[in-house]
Amino acid sequence: MKILVANIGSTSLKWRLFDFSDGTEKLLHKGGFERVTDYPKAIEDCLGQLRDAGVIASERDLAAVGFKTVIAKDVTGCVRLDERVLGAMEAYNGLAPAHNPPYITGIRLFAKRMPGVPLIGLFETAFYQFAPEAMMRYAVPETWLNLGIRRWGFHGASHKFIAERSAELLGRKDIARRAANLYVDGGKSPVGGAPLRVISCHLGGSSSITGIFNGVAIGNSLGMSPQSGLPHNNRVGDLDAEALPYAVKTLGISVEEAQRQLAKEGGLKGLSGVSNDIRDIQEAATKGNEKAKLALEVFVSEARRWIGGYFFQLNEADAIVFTAGIGENRAELRAAICANLDQLGIVLDPAKNAALRATEGVISADSSRVKVLVIPTNEELVVARESKRLLESRN
Repeated sequence: MKILVANIGSTSLKWRLFDFSDGTEKLLHKGGFERVTDYPKAIEDCLGQLRDAGVIASERDLAAVGFKTVIAKDVTGCVRLDERVLGAMEAYNGLAPAHNPPYITGIRLFAKRMPGVPLIGLFETAFYQFAPEAMMRYAVPETWLNLGIRRWGFHGASHKFIAERSAELLGRKDIARRAANLYVDGGKSPVGGAPLRVISCHLGGSSSITGIFNGVAIGNSLGMSPQSGLPHNNRVGDLDAEALPYAVKTLGISVEEAQRQLAKEGGLKGLSGVSNDIRDIQEAATKGNEKAKLALEVFVSEARRWIGGYFFQLNEADAIVFTAGIGENRAELRAAICANLDQLGIVLDPAKNAALRATEGVISADSSRVKVLVIPTNEELVVARESKRLLESRN
C-alpha cells in the first residue's frame, strides 16, 4: 500500500511517499517545489518525479493521497475528502485564511488529475476532539458558540506523533497503542499501570503546547484559530479581545488591516523589529539588541506559562517533549524554558542539551524526576498512517 502525502502551501507543494507493504513503514520518496504559480503543472511534475524515481508506474499505484487539512465546520478526524467536506472547509476559511483556501484549491486539482484515487484529509483539530469540554470552551454567549467560536486546537498531527513516540520511548507500549488507535476507537484501548502524563511543546514558526494524558490530548494552547497561543513568527498569539477595536479606532485603520498587521507584522517579528526568524533574533540578541532580547524573553515566558498550566491540569508530568524547528534545534531556548524548575522535578543536563540537535534523545539530568526529551516530529507519517487506517476500516 503506497500513500502519497501532499503538503500544500499558497505558493508551494511538498510531498512524501510512504509504502506500508509487508507490515513495514518505508519512506520511498520526498520532494517539493517552491514559488509555485501553476499548480496543475506542479502536480504533474510531482508524479513525473515519482515515476522517474521508479517508486510508482502511474498514479494507479497510489492507494490514496493524504492531506494535513486544518479545520472545517462540523467535520474533524480523518475523512474522505469530497465536495461536502471541502464545502465545510470553505465555511471556515476565515478561521484559517492562510491554510484552507490553498488546500481546497489543491485538493480539487488532485481530484481532477486522479479521479480514481481516494483523497483523505486528517484535520489538525482531530487530536482534540476527545479533550474535556471545559478545556475547549471560551466564556462567550451561546450564540457565539453556535458560530464555532471555541477552542479547536491545532498541530494535531505533530502532537499525536509525540503522544505515540514518547510513550514508546518511556516503555509504555499500551499508551502508544491507545494513541495510535485514537481515531479508530476514541481512546478506549485498554491501558495498565500508572498514568502517563506528557507535555508536548511544538515550537517553530508556528508554536503550540499540548497536555497529553494516557495518549489523549486534554487541550492545546492554540484556540479558535492558529492566531492564538504563544507568539509565532509573525502572528500575535494571545491578545486581549479589546485590543483590536481599540487599535482600529485609535489608528484609524480598518478591521481587515488590523487583522493583517496581527497576522503578518506581530509575533516575534513585531516584538523584535528584526525578523520573524528565531535565528536572526538570537543573533541580534547576542549583539545587544534589547528588542530582540525582549522577544526571546516573551517567547520563553509564554512557553513556561502554558507548560505550567498543563503541569497543574495533569497533576505533574512524566515527560516534557520538545519538537519542531525551534524545539528540536535551539538548545538555548530549551534551557531557558526549563531553567530553575528543580522544585518541580525538572532538571536539564547542560551537556546533553547542548549536544542534541534535530535528533531523538533525553536531555534531562539523571536526577530529574521529569524526563525532558527531544523528538523530531513527523506529521506526514501520521497523515499516511491515519489514511491507511481509514482505508482498511472501509474494507
